[in-house]
Amino acid sequence: MLFSRSWLRPLALTGALALLSCGDDGDSTPSTDSFDKEIIVHFADDVVVPTYQQLAARLEALNTAATALAAGPTAERLAAARKAWFDARVPWEQSEGFLFGPVDSFGYDPALDSWPVNRSDLDAVLASNRDFTPEYVGNLEDTLKGFHTVEYLLFARDPSTGAEKTVQDFTQREFDYLKAISTQLRDIGAALANAWTQSVDGRPPYRDAFAGAGEEGNTFYPSVQNAAQEMVGGIVNILDEVANGKIADPYDAKDPELVESQFAYNSLSDFTNNIRSVENAYLGHLPGATAKGPSLADFVKDANPQLDTRIRQELTDAIAALARVPEPFRESIRDPNAADEIEAAQEAIRKAQDTFQTDVTQLINR
Repeated sequence: MLFSRSWLRPLALTGALALLSCGDDGDSTPSTDSFDKEIIVHFADDVVVPTYQQLAARLEALNTAATALAAGPTAERLAAARKAWFDARVPWEQSEGFLFGPVDSFGYDPALDSWPVNRSDLDAVLASNRDFTPEYVGNLEDTLKGFHTVEYLLFARDPSTGAEKTVQDFTQREFDYLKAISTQLRDIGAALANAWTQSVDGRPPYRDAFAGAGEEGNTFYPSVQNAAQEMVGGIVNILDEVANGKIADPYDAKDPELVESQFAYNSLSDFTNNIRSVENAYLGHLPGATAKGPSLADFVKDANPQLDTRIRQELTDAIAALARVPEPFRESIRDPNAADEIEAAQEAIRKAQDTFQTDVTQLINR
């Protein structure tokens, strides 16, 4: 995202780790109470990799639906493309609790999820006579492509009447551009998933570097504790972003243009899936699945059962608080009657953020 945040870069350069390591003696060697490496392995194998694989599959489905719409526009195909967009948002937002590794170092995050959409420049692109080749689209600014430009093309309402867009409202150039940028989304999703499981440009799969934390020769995660810090740092970062960025920026400015997923009225669903991302990382499995090995929750529970209970409740409370914010969020931010619910949701998320940043971090760094 433009409100956005290296592959296999040294951990000293990772901001989240610098924050989480604050206060220790600088020694990356785990203590006798070191983090169980199997937690890292199962987090990678049971949360990160399947989330990115689901994202890749759903972006492919979105591209298929967008291509079909462009080839033969009908109301049914427009509805199918919109559904495919909604479906793809779920794994993406549920991946934002671990925005490290290839998604960061290769720039996949802003390429997928920049906003606000630069509508004036987009109008100029659509009005040009350029062919929407992969090379041309690839060189455009991130705010002219990705999830939110696809969203704008599929969902944007008539600015004067508020009427929902129909297939008759599309121009041929819009169809052509929709097809081109959804193809790029598909390709980025596949590249992101592959970067975790396949060798890329001579680099090992990122999964191996991360899950191999503490192994001899691993200069990127010299200890299991380093990987644990990366994991908790990702959780802290997304909780901070939701409360103090995604909600706070448009709410404080009372500006709908700053709202993520404003055209599809999907903002609150996005925020909720961000909290689900934290829940998935903490519990060590995706929704509907069961844990296949030890998790961060197990680590916390072994050390402090009351803290584990509190974390679970705080995440439940954060999701419930978001559910009480009136839809659509782009309208609620300017409605005084929704202020209490919006601020309560921020406070619930900040509470969970503080717990991870303070209490869980202390357990990791001891």
